[in-house]
Amino acid sequence: MVTYKLTVATGIDKYAGTFDYVYGTVIGELGQSQKTALDNAGRDHYRGCVGEYDVNSKAPLGDIWFVELEKRNYIGDDWFCRYLEVKCPDGSCKRFPCYRWIVGNATIRLREGSAKKMKDEITHDFLLHREKELQERQQMYRWKAWRPGIPKCIDAKSENDLALDHRFNYQKTSDFKKSLSKLIVLFFSSEYVMEHWKEDWFFGYQFLNGCNPRMIKSCFNLPEKFPVTEDMVQATLDCHTHLCHLPVQDGKIYLVDYCILEGIPVNVIKGKRQYVTAPLCLLYDHLKRGLIPLAIQIQQKPGQDNPIFLPSDPELDWLLAKMWVRHAEFQVYEALSHLLRTHLVSEVFCIATMRHLPTVHPVYKLLIPHMRDTLQINTNARLNLISENGIFKEVLSTGGEGLALLVQKECQVMNFRSLLPPFDFEDRNVSRLKNYFYRDDSLKQWEAMKSFVSSIVDLYYSSNTDVMEDKELQNWIHDVVTEGFRDLHQFGKKHCVFRSRVKLVTILAGVIFTSSAQHAAINSGQFDWCSWVPNTPCSMRCPPPTRKGLATMDLIMNTLPDVHMSCFEVAITWVLSRELPTVWLGQYPEDYFIEKAAKDHIEKFQEALKKIEKSIDERNANSQLKYEYLSPRKIENSIAI
Repeated sequence: MVTYKLTVATGIDKYAGTFDYVYGTVIGELGQSQKTALDNAGRDHYRGCVGEYDVNSKAPLGDIWFVELEKRNYIGDDWFCRYLEVKCPDGSCKRFPCYRWIVGNATIRLREGSAKKMKDEITHDFLLHREKELQERQQMYRWKAWRPGIPKCIDAKSENDLALDHRFNYQKTSDFKKSLSKLIVLFFSSEYVMEHWKEDWFFGYQFLNGCNPRMIKSCFNLPEKFPVTEDMVQATLDCHTHLCHLPVQDGKIYLVDYCILEGIPVNVIKGKRQYVTAPLCLLYDHLKRGLIPLAIQIQQKPGQDNPIFLPSDPELDWLLAKMWVRHAEFQVYEALSHLLRTHLVSEVFCIATMRHLPTVHPVYKLLIPHMRDTLQINTNARLNLISENGIFKEVLSTGGEGLALLVQKECQVMNFRSLLPPFDFEDRNVSRLKNYFYRDDSLKQWEAMKSFVSSIVDLYYSSNTDVMEDKELQNWIHDVVTEGFRDLHQFGKKHCVFRSRVKLVTILAGVIFTSSAQHAAINSGQFDWCSWVPNTPCSMRCPPPTRKGLATMDLIMNTLPDVHMSCFEVAITWVLSRELPTVWLGQYPEDYFIEKAAKDHIEKFQEALKKIEKSIDERNANSQLKYEYLSPRKIENSIAI
C-alpha cells in the first residue's frame, strides 16, 4: 500500500466551509488511488481550515496528474475550496489550485497548477480535460444582447443566474445591501468643491483630473459651428496667444465637444420634461491660472438664439453656462466613460475568458484576478441602475431610452485604441497640458502593467508562431470580436486574430488597465465631484437660455435638479464610489500561477507599483487638492463596484 498526503484548504470568507461529506481521489499516469473520505477526528472543511489526509493506493501512481474531489450532501451547504496539495512518498509535492465553489452534490477534477498551453500537453487525458471544462463553461457562460448596437453581456436576469464563483462573497453582499438601504438619508458633500465650484480654474481643473478626464483635446482649428472671435476672448488670453494663430498655438488652446448628446431623447421625471444640450467649451492653458474656460456655446448649431457665453458676461449668465457644460459632463461620464468604456468592455473579455480559456491556460491565470465580481456588478446595474425603471430613469435627464441611444451612438465610433493610454493621449494631443495628473499617472500604470504582461507572455510564448498556433487563445479573441463586440464595427475587426506577441501584450495590458486603473480613475471620484449637485447636475429642469442677461438665481434654482433628484445623485455616487472590502491592484491572494518564474514577475510588478505609489505621494505631499485615484493603494484589481 502506498500512501499519499492530500492537503485540502478551505476558503477564508464567511460561509466558505461545509458540513457535507467530501471525498478525494489522487490520479496519476499509472492509475488512481482509492476514493477516500476526507474526514479526520473533529470537524473538517470549516472556514479557513487546512486539513491533511492520508490517501492510499495499491501501487505507485507515477506522475500525479489530477485530484478528484467529490462532495455529497449532508446538510447541503456549498463549499469554497482554495487549493489542494499532494505530497508523494518520494517527498515531492504538487499543488492544485481550485479557488471555486462546489455546489450541491458535485464532482470536480483538478489539474496540477503549472500553466500549460494546448500544444504543451503530453497526454490525451489532459486534452480531454481541457475540452470538457470549456464545454461545461460554454453552457454556463452564454452571450446575450441586452440592447442592439452595444457590447453583449452575460445571459443572466439577476445575480441568482450567475455561477457562484462570479457572485459577491457574503460580506460584500451584506455591505452592499446596507449601502443601498441608506440611499435617501445621505447628505454628504465635498467641502472643497463647495468652496471652489464657481471658479474658472476649478472648472478647468475638472477636465484634467475630475471623474471624467478623457474628453479634452487640443484645438488646432475652431470648428465652424463654434464661431468664437479674437475680440471675444483676447482679454482672457495672454499677450502672446491669439486665436488667429491657432494652427501654431500647439499646447495652448483646447476644446471639449459634447456633440454626441445632440439629438438624444430627454427623460420625463414625475411628469416633467427634462432638458439636454450638447455644449462646446473652449479652454486655454494659462501660464499662471492653469486651464481656464474661454467660451461656451450651449447648443451645437450657432445662431442668435444660441449665444456664445464668455467670462466677461454677467456673473450668473456665465455660471449657468458652465453648469450646462457640467450637466453634459455628467451624462457622458456615467453612460460612456464609466458604464460603456469600463464596465461593458470588461464584461466582454470576462465572458470570453470563461468560455475559451481553461483554468491551466497562462492567459486565464493572468486575467482572472482582474475579473472578480464584474459579472455580478454589471448584472445588478442592468437590473437596478440602467433598466427601464432603474435609478437612472429617476434622476438623469438622459435616463431611460436616451441612455441606451447614447451608448449605441458611442459604440458606432469607439475603437480599442482609445482605451490604451499612450494612444488616447496622442490622439487627443494633450502631452503639453500642465498638471494633467490623470495622464501622468495613467502612463506610469500602463508601463508597469505592460512590462508585467510582457514578462508573462514571454515566459509562456517563445515566438510569434507560438501565439498564432494557440487555438484556445485565437478562439478567445475571435469570440471577443465576433460575439462580444459584434455590433461595434470600429472596435475590433483588425484584432480578430493574434499574429504576434507584441499584439497579444497590448491587448492583455489594455484589458487589465481598463478593469483596474481606468475604472478607478473614472469611478472613484464621482462622489467627490458630483455630490455637490450644482457642480455636476444630473438633470436640468428648464430649457437653456436663448440670449444673455436672462440668468437669475431663481432661474438657476428652478433649472437644477429638485431635492428628490439631488438626494439620489448624492446617494448613488456615494454607493458606487466608496471603498468596500476588496483586492487592490497587484495583490494576488489566489495563487493561480505556481511557477517560481511567474511569481518573480509578480513581485517585480508589485515593486513597480510601490514606486508609482511613492511618486504620487511625493507629488501630493504639499498639495491641497490631491490626485490619488491612480495610486495603487486606491485601485481595485477588477471592476467590482
